[in-house]
Amino acid sequence: MGNNYDIILIGLVAIFLILRLRAVLGKRTGNERPPARDPFSPPTPPPTAGPPRIGDAPSGNDNVIPLPNSNTPSPRPPLAVNAPGGIRSSVLPAAAPGVAAIRAVDPGFEPTGFAAGARAAFTTIVEAFAKGDIGPLQSLLDPQTFASFKGAITSRIERGEKAETTLIGFEASDIAMAEMQGGFAQVTVRFVSEQINVLRNADGQIADGNPNEVQKVVDLWTFRRDTRSSDPNWLLIKTESEG
Repeated sequence: MGNNYDIILIGLVAIFLILRLRAVLGKRTGNERPPARDPFSPPTPPPTAGPPRIGDAPSGNDNVIPLPNSNTPSPRPPLAVNAPGGIRSSVLPAAAPGVAAIRAVDPGFEPTGFAAGARAAFTTIVEAFAKGDIGPLQSLLDPQTFASFKGAITSRIERGEKAETTLIGFEASDIAMAEMQGGFAQVTVRFVSEQINVLRNADGQIADGNPNEVQKVVDLWTFRRDTRSSDPNWLLIKTESEG
């Protein structure tokens, strides 16, 4: 009889231990190791990245865009020829009396409008000279200045040279001098522009300039108009570089 009680007691203890083990093993503590991944299953996609960041160091992330090489010129936004806020245009003190004298003869003379027209003429002349296109030059230059420009173009062509000029934009177009000479109004404009200038020889090699360098160029151009004439156009009569 005693043995039967012992067997029953051992059985109860065994059932108790089994229930306790099931209670413990059935719980998750948060420290369990994740199950091994099936090697043939597709890899888990990486988390969605944010927008590309310019200038970050390469790190294997395709969304990172490195900065351009220092030898590559950064694009520069052009300054619009007639943008009032982008280009300084003023009458320098030395030119103020001359401007007043011109306006006394020609009340329609307006410095701001004149400067805008001068910038347009500057752009046309510089680009036409680089291309060797004498057509636009003939209507914007006086006969003596036109002959000088035409001679320079002819000499360049004879040497087999090719000029490349890119006018990026203007920083300033100030009226530096103004005066009346008899019936002629004469105005000198100080242009401050950004340009890329390259001269190639007959073999196409660079003889002068740098295609990757933007230069600040300061020019003094003098325009003249006969105030007694009904022709409102101004002609370029002189060019020189400052500095």
